[in-house]
Amino acid sequence: MSRAAVAVTGLGLVTAAGIGVEPTWRGVCAGVSTARKDPALAGIPVDISCTVPGFEARSLVGRRSALVHDRFTQLAIVAAREAVADAGLDPTGWDGARVGVVVGCGLGGVATWEKQHRSLLEAGPRSVSALLIPMLIPNMVAGHVAMEFGARGPNLVTATACASGATAIGTALDLLRNDVCDVVLAGGTESGVVPLMVSGFAQMGALSAGRLDDPSAASRPFDAGRDGFVIAEGSGMLVLERPEDARARGARVRALVAGYGASADAHHMTAPDPEGTGMTAALRSALAQAGADPQDVDHVNAHGTSTPLNDAVEARALRKALGAGAAVTSTKGVLGHALGAAGAIEAGLTVLAVERSLVPPTANLSTLDPEVEVDVVTGAARHRDIEVAVSNSFGFGGQNAVLAFTAA
Repeated sequence: MSRAAVAVTGLGLVTAAGIGVEPTWRGVCAGVSTARKDPALAGIPVDISCTVPGFEARSLVGRRSALVHDRFTQLAIVAAREAVADAGLDPTGWDGARVGVVVGCGLGGVATWEKQHRSLLEAGPRSVSALLIPMLIPNMVAGHVAMEFGARGPNLVTATACASGATAIGTALDLLRNDVCDVVLAGGTESGVVPLMVSGFAQMGALSAGRLDDPSAASRPFDAGRDGFVIAEGSGMLVLERPEDARARGARVRALVAGYGASADAHHMTAPDPEGTGMTAALRSALAQAGADPQDVDHVNAHGTSTPLNDAVEARALRKALGAGAAVTSTKGVLGHALGAAGAIEAGLTVLAVERSLVPPTANLSTLDPEVEVDVVTGAARHRDIEVAVSNSFGFGGQNAVLAFTAA
């Protein structure tokens, strides 16, 4: 049974393709990877990443930011500011008690953690910052966003690994449907490109390691030669409101979040269920909430990590649930995998695809894996009228989240 949709009235993106919605959109539509050698990872086995270019917290966030914020919080504040401005809302005039914040994050302040642990080992416990804990714990990002805008409603951080950002938007959807809030700032953020985290992923075999001399070719979702993901950072934030409230104040509605589905594979710590049962269940649930049938789906922003297992299983689940009619893309070929932020960034890109009738290409897809029996967009962005789109996000632990969007 369909349930009430909510309006996306504001959007903010901070990604490896640029700071802001338009630079990011241009980057993903160009289909050119942002991966490059990362000096901060020098000396470890996998030394490539997709990081945000030109991000200067002092000028973008504030002079004191380096003292009180980890980078994952800084990215979220910048994205949230853009989203609120895009929505045309004035936080000085809203009822803060009716404004919620839900942010997805998988890791928290790992850069602060690593830096302060080094300080402990080298100079002893008295060298450790008194702000270590508030800078690293994941919930602080929602707290800081609330402080930024005077949002005194429900304040949450969701942690479902690489599904965290999508889970946050799904949680926000329920807050609005249940009349707990009038406005929710929802999205995700992550900045885990530090030696310890990258080493951990590399030891698991999750990262692309076969193209370190050609980083821009490393992330290649659905390609027969894929060998792992490229780690990334970033943030995506959406302003969500009930459609009637948005229209009453004359706001532009970019698209509607019409459905959310969540499930668990209950299968393995890191590998997806090979049958894609949980993925399919989440997808069908999102479509049911949206009142849409499988054949109605025009576009899928796939999780598409560029790992051998994920892409094959996801393609199988999409074929089973939707057939081959939807135009599928993975923007991780351009942006890399931003972990807990990925679902929110990709939700934002799905909104833009619906609004602009344009599906970005999947970068580096030169030879489609023969097991991938869906219509993957490659080479160039494809013009297509999009009435219904879905965005898939799947995390370690078998946690699945799917968002369904419809045209406004």
